[in-house]
Amino acid sequence: MFDDAVRAVGSAGAEAAAESLVAELSPAESRWLLDGDLPVRAAIRLPALVKAGPVVAGWVHRLGIPGIRFTDGPRGVVISRSTAFPVTMARAATWDPELEERVGLAMGREARALGANYSAAVCVNLLRHPAWGRAQECYGEDPVLTGRMGAGLTRGLRRNVMACVKHFALNSMENARFTVDVVVDEHALHEVYLPHFKAVLDAGAESVMSAYNSVNGEFADQNRVLLTDILRDEWGFTGFVTSDWVWGTHDALAGLAAGLDIEMPLRMHRARAARLPDDLVLRSARRILATTLRHYAHRDPAEPAPDPAAHAALAYEAAVRGAVLLRNEPVGHATPVAPDLAADTTPGPAADAPPRSAAPAAGVPLLPLAPGVRRVAVFGRLATAANLGDRGSSRVDPPSTSPPLDGLREALPHASVTHATDPVSAASADVAVVVVGMGPADEGERITNDNPDAFAFLGFPFTLRPVRRLAALVARWGAARLSPGGDRRSLTLHREDEELITAVAAANPRTVVVVIGGSAIIMTAWQHRVPAILLAWYPGMAGGRAIGDILTGAAEPGGRLPVAIPTHADHLPSFDPDARRIEYDAWWGQRKLDRDGHRAAYPFGFGLGYTTFALTLLSHLDDVATVRVRNTGARAGSTVVQIYAVAEAVPRLVGFRRVALAPDEEADVDVALDLTPTRERDPATRAWSRRPGHWHLVAAEHSSPA
Repeated sequence: MFDDAVRAVGSAGAEAAAESLVAELSPAESRWLLDGDLPVRAAIRLPALVKAGPVVAGWVHRLGIPGIRFTDGPRGVVISRSTAFPVTMARAATWDPELEERVGLAMGREARALGANYSAAVCVNLLRHPAWGRAQECYGEDPVLTGRMGAGLTRGLRRNVMACVKHFALNSMENARFTVDVVVDEHALHEVYLPHFKAVLDAGAESVMSAYNSVNGEFADQNRVLLTDILRDEWGFTGFVTSDWVWGTHDALAGLAAGLDIEMPLRMHRARAARLPDDLVLRSARRILATTLRHYAHRDPAEPAPDPAAHAALAYEAAVRGAVLLRNEPVGHATPVAPDLAADTTPGPAADAPPRSAAPAAGVPLLPLAPGVRRVAVFGRLATAANLGDRGSSRVDPPSTSPPLDGLREALPHASVTHATDPVSAASADVAVVVVGMGPADEGERITNDNPDAFAFLGFPFTLRPVRRLAALVARWGAARLSPGGDRRSLTLHREDEELITAVAAANPRTVVVVIGGSAIIMTAWQHRVPAILLAWYPGMAGGRAIGDILTGAAEPGGRLPVAIPTHADHLPSFDPDARRIEYDAWWGQRKLDRDGHRAAYPFGFGLGYTTFALTLLSHLDDVATVRVRNTGARAGSTVVQIYAVAEAVPRLVGFRRVALAPDEEADVDVALDLTPTRERDPATRAWSRRPGHWHLVAAEHSSPA
């Protein structure tokens, strides 16, 4: 029956084809479509189940309905052994939607080959504060950048699997994600926190995942304003909505009435409900079936044969293009270390000094490293780590990894590259590389739920309060061992990392710092002590090779910041990871810094390369700006042309385009514009109009108040 209905989509349409299936469903089968197929007690096995294969919801064997065959996630397919791409934040730093579409295509092929037909890889929650534990899973702080990158991933995925965009909406805290109520007014909601969701839906995403948190007093999974008034009535969405897992549902009827179509991944509230209104059950059944049929009718006809080598090469390309070179000065331009800090780190005798050929010429930036480098001392606990990201629901197990130390050895086959522990030993090296940053213990998804009552869904004996309390303690203990995650308590590096940087830089002025992490890291205390800083994020399975090639000049660092890095955490919005209620307004990130007159340490959109460019805005119409771009350096390279609409000294990104040019080459490029940031929505009429103020456009290589 299902295969016949798929064939009928072309002539009759997906809705009519779905109606033919609905007519064949028994009442029990109709309800079976509305939640996961796993029994409640399978919750304790979910970590193993998601690795073993797709998690299924609504499989009706009798009619051949395959159901939703779910896999995560943002940095690759979580099933079995799959390609581990750089985390979403790192790919956001590429500012390259076409590259992101290729990543989505690779993910979709791998997912489909492993039996999935649905991917929840498209995470577009806006980064309100960089301390968010799952910041690494989002595209940064800007709605236009987030929307275009998420749309790129969606287009790639949809050729093989249904694309799900998450978490709807205002989900940008981790520790309190199950309980926090986000209060937001109509303007901030529609003009800041939702446009990128709509951009992804306009790109064809078939499904939306609701969030754990509440919005304006109502849990997202049963929030009619979000799931019906906005999503369906205002935006015209015709796909289906799934819940976030386990603790993302609260009431069988309330969720169904509000617009939640599928409870994931267990048979929980709806399976236990004595009765659900037939009209609501069939409404969701029609949405699920029509969307699934449409996907099967239009997906790539051939079953995919993933190419692991090609996908690993794509992961490398994304890692290189997303790495952000924050600082690259000539040796000697770093701030001298205070005498008391340098007293015990005096360089060795002159005989140990590096040969002249290993040092860059006077006035030449440290990177790329000079060809004569023969001795490299590598420091830091993360130098030998895979640095793939957190260990939550987005965890990917790749067939191989490349730590930074291995990557440097591969890039410098004729040099001695050692992993050192004593900072004094840096003095005898041609160059020192310090790899520092974050890991799964510092940031990531927080799996635990601290509320003992949350375990009551497991049934007896978990209906007994003492048992629930014990379960909560055991779950917290297990998660702390396997994936502690959670929101960051500090935006700086660990103290021991900062001390290591200071000591190594005192011993060798030719020091490069490679920073690993999922979001902004404040570097004010040490950034001027070293000539070069590379923000590599969590760079994926090929990250070490990418780092090695960037430092040696075999590849150019292509990244531009998708999030502003402030000089001080106090310049950002307040962030209480344990809050039960928080208000989201329209001022965050670079916009807040600009409004308040705080200069960013590294502004949104910033990033250096190994050449230089000149930009001239030639003209602009309503939706296109034309910019003349010239490579003014001696090396081929790329830049990201960024178009900002500016009013009251606060720039807003409205368009961007990556451009690659040969030395002295010049090109006139058209940049598509999204002027939503210059408009405001009338809550009464839902009509959009131009925001008051004198607006002008600026072409730039990063955000800067004007």
